[in-house]
Amino acid sequence: MILLKHLTRPLAALLFTASCALSTGAIAQNSFKTAVTTEQVQAELMAHAPDGVDPGKAVWVGLQLHHQPDWHTYWKNSGDSGLATSLSWTLPDGVLAGDIAWPLPVKIPIGNLANYGYDNTVLLPVPLTITPDFKPSVLNPELEVKLRASWLVCKLECVPQDGDFVLRIPVKGSTAMQGAAFEAAFKAQPQPLSQASSIAIEDRTLRVSVIGLPASLQGQTLEFFPETPEIIETAAKWTQSWQGAVWTAVVPIAQHRSGDPQVMPLVLAAQLGSERLGFVTQAKVTGTWPAMVAPSAANATTPATQWAPGSTPANLPSSLWLALLGALLGGMILNLMPCVFPVLAIKVVGFARHGNNPRRQRVGGLAYSAGVVLSFVALGALMLVLRGAGAQLGWGFQLQSPAVVAALAALFTVIGLNLAGVFEFGQFVPSNVALLEAKNPSVDAFLSGILAVVIASPCTAPFMGASLGLALALPPLQALAIFATLGLGMALPYLAASWSPALARKLPRPGAWMATFRHAMAFPMFATVVWLVWVLGQQSGIDGAATLLTLLLSLALVIWTLGLRGRTRWVMSTLAIAVFALLTASIGQNVIRPQENTSNPASTALWQPWAPGKVDQVLASGAPVFVDFTAAWCVTCQYNKKTTLANAEVLADFAARKVTLLRADWTRQDPAITAALAQLGRNGVPVYVLYQTGRAPVVLSEILSVAEVRTALATL
Repeated sequence: MILLKHLTRPLAALLFTASCALSTGAIAQNSFKTAVTTEQVQAELMAHAPDGVDPGKAVWVGLQLHHQPDWHTYWKNSGDSGLATSLSWTLPDGVLAGDIAWPLPVKIPIGNLANYGYDNTVLLPVPLTITPDFKPSVLNPELEVKLRASWLVCKLECVPQDGDFVLRIPVKGSTAMQGAAFEAAFKAQPQPLSQASSIAIEDRTLRVSVIGLPASLQGQTLEFFPETPEIIETAAKWTQSWQGAVWTAVVPIAQHRSGDPQVMPLVLAAQLGSERLGFVTQAKVTGTWPAMVAPSAANATTPATQWAPGSTPANLPSSLWLALLGALLGGMILNLMPCVFPVLAIKVVGFARHGNNPRRQRVGGLAYSAGVVLSFVALGALMLVLRGAGAQLGWGFQLQSPAVVAALAALFTVIGLNLAGVFEFGQFVPSNVALLEAKNPSVDAFLSGILAVVIASPCTAPFMGASLGLALALPPLQALAIFATLGLGMALPYLAASWSPALARKLPRPGAWMATFRHAMAFPMFATVVWLVWVLGQQSGIDGAATLLTLLLSLALVIWTLGLRGRTRWVMSTLAIAVFALLTASIGQNVIRPQENTSNPASTALWQPWAPGKVDQVLASGAPVFVDFTAAWCVTCQYNKKTTLANAEVLADFAARKVTLLRADWTRQDPAITAALAQLGRNGVPVYVLYQTGRAPVVLSEILSVAEVRTALATL
């Protein structure tokens, strides 16, 4: 009895613990969400595993969307607008998810557009592959399936929605309660045809020939759904006919198609009595695709730049001269942009230093101009080479790299410390090198020209945007001529001033004031560092920005210790360098590590993040769209955002005309945004575009004014 008593207590404790665990498990399972309901859609995650979850067994999961009347979601090719439903799965080790087995879509006309999608109720099934590596828990043998789903549901207006779902499927036993829904979805799958089909390009149409269809369909009218998006005019009229067992269709090619596919998957559907049949086939494309025509961008100030990138306008000579003139003016105006102010500070010090030596001023002006022009050409050439290799890059692309941003922050920290008098560069170089530098001040002028281009490149001044956009459509030599002219325009004011005797006489004489002025100029450098740290924070998050600040502080300590004298210098500098190296090795990766959340959040409740196809989606609902192509490293963008785009009158006009506001954030490299800019004849930011159904997009100027935006909105 005593032994039994001693055994009973731990057994009771064990049973109590197990019951708590089971209760907790039951509560957790009840908290798992298998359905999401909105005003437009009821979405539910379902499973079908009639023979259990084992390797080789058929296991299906799927998202069922039940639409409210007149609402619909989209097929894999959404048509003229819309966005396909996307499913992102989180599964245990040893379980793999396949692609969506898309059921047959329906064609949904909307005004002069047409979409492909689903109304009423649709189930999007996905097969799961169970491998021998799947090891379910012995105590709780279940397969946990997590899903993050996103869909766009539309009526006349469109609402992007998403949901998180969790479902547990017992490993042993049958899960077949939703079998009827899955069987209906399987029956709605298009069946593959055994014989190959063909497509011939004839002028601006596709002649589609399909063989191998059931004889019962001959003479019937078929529905046609290409899986490749943006290839045909979805809403346009097309013809079809039968020649014996061969079904033929002539379909117009889209004026603004997305590419030149060599093989196109096609889905055909037919109504045979009460049954809707579907078939899928691959068609090889023969013939030459017609030249693509990019959408025009209406801009009253630059009418000569409206052509597709890569094409050659008929009036190329006059257009090239206009572009060169725009590049020259844009380069000159670039000197007035806020991002160039730190370089202006350096040049003012240089002018004052050589105010009583006209020859040095002239040589310095030539050297500075050479540095600016050559840097523009080198940066332009690099961009053209990288784009030719397939990279989607634009003007200011170097500041899309966190490593480059961090390096510039370090450079401007060093320059700021030098101007503040913390150290002199002559302390760190041999005396003969310092003497050579003193005898050749033109080297400093040349390097300051390079620095000016590096820090000015994120800005796009008026007249620059159209010229830069044109550069990508021209042969390399003509494109480089535009970049060189931009550099000449930026250097021209300094070059003219350095060769002007009248200006030299008006400059103050060198004196003690220069030391004070030089120290004061350190603060614009440190302000630039603050801006660069903020830019990095947009790319690598708060951890990246904090890491950069820590490394910059450590770098400043190293520089300060190197300016000490005697034995103290070597001891302190050795310790400081060791600390800097240790910090760089331990936390330096945070600087270049992207944020986990890579989505582009809207800056206010009024602004939505831009996404490919979103403009078309909104336009399909009849609402106008205003897109702000911006970047954190673009100072002009931030100025316009804080002034014009935050103006109460402008915001009131947006609201009164029900304009949808989209913001395309180009802070980090985004090929989709680069492609959208190229369609507008641009390759840098800022760019502001007003879209309205039935009209060409209106591209506003780079430096926005309240009057310009309100005038554009008044035309809606």
